[in-house]
Amino acid sequence: MNYITAVVIQFTTKEAKKVTVLARGKFISKAVDVAEVSRRKFLKEQKVKVSDIRIASESFENKEGKDVSVSAIEIDLIKE
Repeated sequence: MNYITAVVIQFTTKEAKKVTVLARGKFISKAVDVAEVSRRKFLKEQKVKVSDIRIASESFENKEGKDVSVSAIEIDLIKE
């Protein structure tokens, strides 16, 4: 709920035209939920829509020195 509140505040109080929700790994489903609940329930009157979705894979070295890839997502929400 904290993430949803942050998105709603950006559009209402800060009057942002675009907000990007970012997530990696197991939190990708949470990012999708945040974007959808924000726009469908809390920002319905403001006509916020998904303008772009980008997916990627990020590589890094873990604590054991092994190369690991993790999926990432960016969801752009815009106010019409």
